[in-house]
Amino acid sequence: MAKKYSSLIEIKGGLQSGEVTVEKLVKHYLENIKANAHLNAFNEVFGEEALSRAKNIDARIQSGNAGRLAGMVIGIKDNICYKDHKVSASSKILDGFTSIYSSTIVERLLAEDAIIIGRCNCDEFAMGASNESSYFGPVKNYADNTKVSGGSSGGSAVAVQADMCHAAIGTDTGGSVRQPASFCGLIGLKPTYGRISRYGVISYASSFDQVGPITKSVEDAALLLEIMAGVDEYDSTLSTKEVPSFSADLKEPGKKKIAYLQESLSSPGVDAEVKNALTQAIDKLRAEGHTVKPIAFEYLDYLVPAYYILATAEASSNLARYDGVHYGYRSPKATDLQSTYKLSRSEGFGKEVKRRIMLGTFVLSAGYYDAYYAKAQKARRLIREKTQDILKEYDFILTPTAPEPAYNIGKEETDPVVSYLADIFTVQASLSGLPAISLPVGNNSKGLPLGLQLLAGQFEEQELLNFSKYFVKL
Repeated sequence: MAKKYSSLIEIKGGLQSGEVTVEKLVKHYLENIKANAHLNAFNEVFGEEALSRAKNIDARIQSGNAGRLAGMVIGIKDNICYKDHKVSASSKILDGFTSIYSSTIVERLLAEDAIIIGRCNCDEFAMGASNESSYFGPVKNYADNTKVSGGSSGGSAVAVQADMCHAAIGTDTGGSVRQPASFCGLIGLKPTYGRISRYGVISYASSFDQVGPITKSVEDAALLLEIMAGVDEYDSTLSTKEVPSFSADLKEPGKKKIAYLQESLSSPGVDAEVKNALTQAIDKLRAEGHTVKPIAFEYLDYLVPAYYILATAEASSNLARYDGVHYGYRSPKATDLQSTYKLSRSEGFGKEVKRRIMLGTFVLSAGYYDAYYAKAQKARRLIREKTQDILKEYDFILTPTAPEPAYNIGKEETDPVVSYLADIFTVQASLSGLPAISLPVGNNSKGLPLGLQLLAGQFEEQELLNFSKYFVKL
């Protein structure tokens, strides 16, 4: 099967005409996984299980009672629990741990006949912007193997980029679905906070974490969102808002008012070809009759500091449960309770995770709580209010997804702040709890993919998806 399918609609056409079966699709993806093993996108492949499930789904298609995702083969990020399967968040501290239950999103995907082909590599505990902090090693970008995949859902993005599965599910805390999607030339959607259940997703920073799809088409992103979203008794942070039929309701968006951050064109930290891609998009949108205006965002310099203070504080609290006592890795050198804690955590966590736990513990400690954590919470409120004010006047905010295309593997090692600053455009939506999407806008002169981000108002995913479908065809 040489054909690359760009959407589930295409796959369903192939299934109907008999040009392909679900079993053939799975075999094709398994061959690609084998051929691209050097990219390190998967921590584990569920080959036999995927093939046996494919046969069952082919039979269900024949009998006419297959689910809406029949024919979709997906990879899940290795921080999403799937009953009786290993889950490690790409960390040594969860080495050998098998989940005893499935996350709500996995149950919902399986109920609609999706096939989960494996668990995708990611930054350890989803902490990183390059997929280099994984215990299993970095994920390489399919477009150029010397470049990073983006993070933290790098394995999920590369698995789709290299056609090792049709779509993938990642998690986005500060840009971890959108930025790798941008680096890999794909669509990456972060929904409104509270749209998709986090039950069964290993926590990094609970007030930011969101599950999101990485796809080749807007239609697939809409369908996956529709299936995964909605009320779940196991997650009290979920909205009770009714979930629209995102995929069925995709329509022409009409003329829109779009704001773009003028700093994204004036800042010396933004790559020249990224600026050029943004300028071209602005010109095209204006030529199509949309209102596109520059705005200044006065809190831009506070976005990354506020995000990292709050996210690391939550991480230090969430990761306290990995202590070598209950489950996961326990140091063989431990002799008593204190040494069990100390050695298991110092041997089990990687460098970046330790750095963030230490930062988070520091900002929550007595004497520093008010100076850092409390101030960051106030800054978060101001950022959210200012962003919502802009979105009262405009339909969307347009920015680059990342300030530069995929960079060299190893760059982050010399200066970790580089990766923190890579989140400058993505953390605004995370701090505000708003939906945002990264859309591919071609490649730069070196053949590396570039992406632009659209940010919309709270629970405005339908408008965002409508406009995204139109935008990618511009």
